[in-house]
Amino acid sequence: MTQAPDFSFESAALLRGFTVIAGVDEVGRGPLCGPVTAAAVVLDPAHIPAGLNDSKKLSAAKRAKLAAEIMQTAQFCVAHASVEEIDAINILQASHLAMCRAVTGLPKRPDHVLVDGNRLPRDLTLSAEAVVKGDGRSVSIAAASILAKEARDLLMVDLAQQYPGYGWERNAGYPTKDHLQALLDLGVTPVHRRSFKPVHNILCQEKFITP
Repeated sequence: MTQAPDFSFESAALLRGFTVIAGVDEVGRGPLCGPVTAAAVVLDPAHIPAGLNDSKKLSAAKRAKLAAEIMQTAQFCVAHASVEEIDAINILQASHLAMCRAVTGLPKRPDHVLVDGNRLPRDLTLSAEAVVKGDGRSVSIAAASILAKEARDLLMVDLAQQYPGYGWERNAGYPTKDHLQALLDLGVTPVHRRSFKPVHNILCQEKFITP
């Protein structure tokens, strides 16, 4: 049986004297379009929603239910880095930028941050630790992954209405077969990431065949 995330990382930080501990995660590093989105969450230890887990392991209905519970019981902030920023500084640095924005936007400044992954954002000046596969190990990071996933999916549904035909309401901008075919058939939109290879290649082809 797969172990669910727990409060052990947060408890260890509390024992070291920290009092406001935030979990941070991002979603949207792999899609070909749209922003990368991060969330920061400070859970109330007395009111931790039951069933928190890596957002990828939850059904859409369960994720939406938990997101509502998190927003009712925890301090949180959701932030983005734009397509233009992704193309300018690369997706890793843009995801770190979104993380820093999410932490900065919290109602109360945390004194320790649990960051999903194996690298800390270089501009994060607070006490922090990287937690590999943290969304499956820390409830705070799991909560952040849920809020980030919900926020970005909703944003991609909105963008799908502005740019129909790419299936973003289903694929959230990831390079699925229908999305790649739509890129060939319909072309590149203003919200596609031009630095990503499938998009870059199409733009190069268009430039090559344009008289």
